[in-house]
Amino acid sequence: MAQPHLHSDITDVFDAFVLADTLRHEHSRWRPLLPASPTLMQLRAVIRDRERVIRNQRDLENQLRATMEAYNPAVLHLFSTLDRNISLEFIHRYPLPAQAARVSHKRMASFITREHYSARTPAETLVERIRPHLLTASDGTNQGKAFTATRFAQQLQLLNQHVREYDNEIDRLLALHPDTRIFTSFPGIGPATAATLLAGMGEDRARFPSAAALLAETGLAPVTKASGRTRQVRFRYAANKRMRHMIDWWAFVAVREDPHWSGVLYETARSNGQAHHRALRGIAARWVRILWKCWHDNTFYDPDQHPHRREALTAVQSAMPGTDQLALTMAS
Repeated sequence: MAQPHLHSDITDVFDAFVLADTLRHEHSRWRPLLPASPTLMQLRAVIRDRERVIRNQRDLENQLRATMEAYNPAVLHLFSTLDRNISLEFIHRYPLPAQAARVSHKRMASFITREHYSARTPAETLVERIRPHLLTASDGTNQGKAFTATRFAQQLQLLNQHVREYDNEIDRLLALHPDTRIFTSFPGIGPATAATLLAGMGEDRARFPSAAALLAETGLAPVTKASGRTRQVRFRYAANKRMRHMIDWWAFVAVREDPHWSGVLYETARSNGQAHHRALRGIAARWVRILWKCWHDNTFYDPDQHPHRREALTAVQSAMPGTDQLALTMAS
């Protein structure tokens, strides 16, 4: 005789009873959840929605790039990136290959002056970049693709404006939160990174009682699986991916902005055979331990209390006697 099927609503009721009964008998073992401040809650919402806008921006840029490659790839070789407003404005003004081909040196100079072009590439060089990448297609195809390209460019300009507004709102919220200076005192941490880490770590210091807990949350601590004589150390996939991605970016920037400690650690790891991302995770784990200590003690990062980094800076100064210490520290 077959057993009767247990409906999902029955199992849900039983699971709820087990959880409630456990909380009733073992309440002393459960850590209470503290509500976040209104500023932190707003910051969490804004930083997460900004990521969605960034993804939409990237997807739309890829669609615009595919459209331009199909009929007018010259614009792709003109400026540094396609999502810059000057690139999008050029598509608006000269959407057809024939129009781009007629841009003279004088007209290009006038255009880049009007758009406040910040690079030092002269107008003559920009015009010469157009010539080798002009395609010839039917008028109907060009007109149809140009119609689509100008619409994509308009949408991308709007998303660029939205990203700037999100960044301004993040700056405003960070200025209101007392923990902001803890995060921004570290080298390599900008507003977006500080906002993401602050939103992920929160204000409750009891949530991460140790640096190991924060490393596990952010995916920097590996997972050890043991069975009998088998023992494997693996990459941790179950983690806060938003924080892990931002910490990877923090380590990447720190290698460039803190070359005398983070940069040396990266080069040493690479010379020992570690892959790029593995080397960055090692640097990130070091910085996250220091961040946890500062966050837990509610203190700012002080390079003078970081002996290994201070020793690295001192060694560089000793090797370069004419180097000013203040300038060296600012450069790091």
